[in-house]
Amino acid sequence: MGAQHQHQHQLHEGDSLRSAAARRMSERGEQWTEMRAAVFDALAGFDKPASAYDIAEAVSKSRGKRVAANSVYRILDLFVGTNLARRVESANAYVANQHPGCLHDCIFLICDSCGSATHIDDDKLSAGVRDAAEHAGFAEVRPVIEVRGRCGDCS
Repeated sequence: MGAQHQHQHQLHEGDSLRSAAARRMSERGEQWTEMRAAVFDALAGFDKPASAYDIAEAVSKSRGKRVAANSVYRILDLFVGTNLARRVESANAYVANQHPGCLHDCIFLICDSCGSATHIDDDKLSAGVRDAAEHAGFAEVRPVIEVRGRCGDCS
């Protein structure tokens, strides 16, 4: 099953999440700039997946000057690459990763009513997809599984 395995990890929130994100960037040889911090803070402040435009708007308000969505997209790509954020493919939106030091397959439960996305970690669940992809010759497989339905609050 490759590098995926079961282990305990700490979920971060608020200042702890921001510190963990900054530490992860540093470990990956990237700088934690004021703009990157602002984008991360905006992303972490949303309670459901946010688009680059949503994040650009939030950062623009907090900084008091207009921030282009293209700049935010570049930062979000970096965040996904360094495991600080995860992309919800079907919504073209992003969520902050509450445990940026851990690598897991992305499994999202997405509510069709309210738009919330719950990220779950269950490496056993995605192992079949991973194994099939590796058997087909794919390397460095990171499955992204999205399950659509209605959350407990909406059903």
